[in-house]
Amino acid sequence: MNKVLFATDYSPASQGVLPCAAAVAMGFGASLLIVHVEPCISSFDSGLDHKRGSEPRWQHLVEELAAVVPADSRVVCEHRRLMGDPATEIVRLADEEHVQAIVVGTHGRTGLSRLLMGSVAEAVVRRAKCPVIICRLPDLVQLSTTDRLDGPSSARSDRSGKERVESAR
Repeated sequence: MNKVLFATDYSPASQGVLPCAAAVAMGFGASLLIVHVEPCISSFDSGLDHKRGSEPRWQHLVEELAAVVPADSRVVCEHRRLMGDPATEIVRLADEEHVQAIVVGTHGRTGLSRLLMGSVAEAVVRRAKCPVIICRLPDLVQLSTTDRLDGPSSARSDRSGKERVESAR
């Protein structure tokens, strides 16, 4: 069966990309392979038991990944939880499973934060043998009721997620 790989880091950006990944899978007539990669934990870290799966948190992590499912129940999906360098593991699994495409989200970091943090999406694009679809959702401005301005203007988001200012009449 054809597969589309969707990599998640559980961030809101990643969750927002899930419908896109599901649509790509449906378009290919493929199942959706939902993957989360835990970065390796140093052997000096007290989390060593976490690597062995004996820590109580292990079950929570399995459940957290299992909860990542597309809203459309027609999309057949399976889950994999891996450990290692995220980009390396995503590409390795894509090769092993002969996926048709990889779908990843991006946080859209720029400048120093990107230099220091790296970009998993960019590394996947550079290394993958299959097409990679990178999705970045616009930052939506969400004002709570306490943040709203009662003055002559207030900021709101339009459908594209861009902030616009409306004048009060």
